[in-house]
Amino acid sequence: MEEKVLNRNQAEGDGYCFGCGPNNPYGLHLDFREEGERFVTKKTLTREYQSYGGTVHGGIVSTMLDEAMGGYLYEISGKRSVTARMDVRYRHPTPVGEELTIAGWIDSKKGKFVKMKAEIALPDGTITAEGTATIAVME
Repeated sequence: MEEKVLNRNQAEGDGYCFGCGPNNPYGLHLDFREEGERFVTKKTLTREYQSYGGTVHGGIVSTMLDEAMGGYLYEISGKRSVTARMDVRYRHPTPVGEELTIAGWIDSKKGKFVKMKAEIALPDGTITAEGTATIAVME
């Protein structure tokens, strides 16, 4: 499988995206790469991102899924996109201090709208969260 490392410095703005911006001192600094038809990164979160007792806050989980989906469209199209609708299914608690694999991919396209899917997995393959979204590609 061919892997393409992506340059997030090419993104619009000043690199302060909370999800992927390298210049945001409070951000997640997600550094995705393209693997086949998937947008993938690995991340171990510290307790600064927890909700309770070693579990990642649900809003952070949602943010990582959103970044995997919306960020992928930007990387492959060069066009800005916005999340029109997003649904998250929390299947298991997402732990802090464990390596997570976050992946997003295109499910289908219709006009300016793209249906996306994403997931967060533990090293043993357990899926902790799944996301689906409708992303609107901006002209």
